[in-house]
Amino acid sequence: MIEISSLTKRYGTFTAVRSLDLVVPGGQLFGFLGPNGAGKTTTMRMIAGILQPTAGSVRIAGHDLRRDPMSAKRALGFIPDRPFIYEKLTGMEFLRFSAALSGEHGADVDRRGQELLALFDLEGWRDELVESYSHGMRQKLIIASAFVHRPPVIVVDEPMVGLDPKSAKILRDLFREYTRRGHTVMMSTHTLEIAETMCDRIGIMQRGELVACGSMEELRGVSGDDEALEDIFLRLTGENVARELLDVLDA
Repeated sequence: MIEISSLTKRYGTFTAVRSLDLVVPGGQLFGFLGPNGAGKTTTMRMIAGILQPTAGSVRIAGHDLRRDPMSAKRALGFIPDRPFIYEKLTGMEFLRFSAALSGEHGADVDRRGQELLALFDLEGWRDELVESYSHGMRQKLIIASAFVHRPPVIVVDEPMVGLDPKSAKILRDLFREYTRRGHTVMMSTHTLEIAETMCDRIGIMQRGELVACGSMEELRGVSGDDEALEDIFLRLTGENVARELLDVLDA
């Protein structure tokens, strides 16, 4: 479970995230949407403990991130939009290193690491240095590293970037199975079709605030129409931008 209360991040006079309240329970795949600059990545980095909030609190699987950061981070697997990997480690060494950060060692880690590498077609590269990996291979390795210590919560920023269609399908199935087992997945994406078909609930950010949150049925209930997620998203975040641009070009 992820519990966020009055979460705020300011940079000088600019407020990137404003008093965000959100609960994502176990067994749920939550889609986190918004236009560029809406505050999604800032929020996710605060959840992961990479950024320090200006105010508010984050609890991961019952652990307060500020009061007990080590327990909270051990309960979390974080998949960033721009993977950073130590290039002088092999694929398997990186998975062992990632697991060790959460206190996991030994044969079980090697077994899970081997299974994850095989799942993403990296088994033949397990003993190769990461510096020889392509961008897509690195993305798959960072995904595997988030799962290798079996955290109850996964937070992922733009998960499909750099993945081939087969790997993207595997990842979607993995998220579904993970939540079916009672775990939590919070996913940020710009691909609205993925969010609409995969997510149990969806939150939409705009200018640092959560402007809508609910299932597709609940989001549609705001307008009373059988809208697609794209229509709802554009209506809530400014659907007239393209129309205004055409007016400028025609002027």
